[in-house]
Amino acid sequence: MAKISLKERWERFLHNEVLKKKLYEIIFESDTFWGKTFDVALIGCILLSVIITICDSLVTTPWLETILVVFEYCFTLFFTLEYLARLYCSPAPKAYARSFFGIIDLISILPMYLGFFFSTARFAIVLRSFRLIRVFRVFKLFDFLEEGHLLLLSLRKSFNKILVFFLFVVILVVSIGTLMFMVESGHPDTAFTDIPTSVYWAIVTMTTVGYGDITPITPLGRFLSAVVMLLGYTIIAVPTGIVSASMIKEYHRKDQRACPNCHRIGHEENARFCKHCGSELEEEV
Repeated sequence: MAKISLKERWERFLHNEVLKKKLYEIIFESDTFWGKTFDVALIGCILLSVIITICDSLVTTPWLETILVVFEYCFTLFFTLEYLARLYCSPAPKAYARSFFGIIDLISILPMYLGFFFSTARFAIVLRSFRLIRVFRVFKLFDFLEEGHLLLLSLRKSFNKILVFFLFVVILVVSIGTLMFMVESGHPDTAFTDIPTSVYWAIVTMTTVGYGDITPITPLGRFLSAVVMLLGYTIIAVPTGIVSASMIKEYHRKDQRACPNCHRIGHEENARFCKHCGSELEEEV
């Protein structure tokens, strides 16, 4: 009996459709018992990995730190094999690699390998927490994803208005910072030594952060500071109002389309057929 070469075994492994199908059902499907079990176990591993990374930043005992690092490497190895398995059994590996989940899966394993070159890079493992988004798929929480889509759609449609508002705020803080520099620069003990520092103060004050590292000394400077603080409260509310108005508009536009057959509302944007009874929807006007 002729021996099978290592190359032939590798070729058979790469083209083993039966194995690919079984792995796909376990890794990508959450409707089956093993698929859901795998996803729940994966979520548990992600949580443990993030917790261990956080604890590693707190621990100062050498032997305990070594144990935590070993656990981090074990989890990274597991997630690396899982990522390779997804590429192996996916019908479209390139599409998966470029997808949202594919990019998140890759980012979750890169920090540990970058840690060989940059010691603190491994703490970026906490980015694995983004993989917990899979919990929506596992536990059928797609309604929450739909609400998230509505928020993203509202942000995208409000982008131009927010951009104009942002540019206005930039001009405003530069102007206020320059004005404060003109007011305070004549005092010998002033912290407003230059315009960039004054602009930094204007940003911190207008956003109501208020670090307190730079404060005006002159009465006119303090009066201007009080005006900027009050102005900051009104400015912060503007982007919220823009996005809220866009969300309300999108929500009502989605609700207004009713099926001519079952008269139910709440269809997806640009939908041609009713998702409840399958009847053709009327064209939007």
